[in-house]
Amino acid sequence: MRFCPICGSPNIDWVLPQDWSRWKCKECGYIGTLIVEDGKIADEIRKEYLKKHVNKK
Repeated sequence: MRFCPICGSPNIDWVLPQDWSRWKCKECGYIGTLIVEDGKIADEIRKEYLKKHVNKK
């Protein structure tokens, strides 16, 4: 499974199916080549992301 490196969301897909090196997160809008494949790391990223964004509201 793949996760966004910014928000930890699994809702990430290729920008273009023909260009497998660029990913886009449908939750935070991240576009880039880096993705996270470790679920434990993604959980930590997700916790920190939600903590920062919940406190802003």
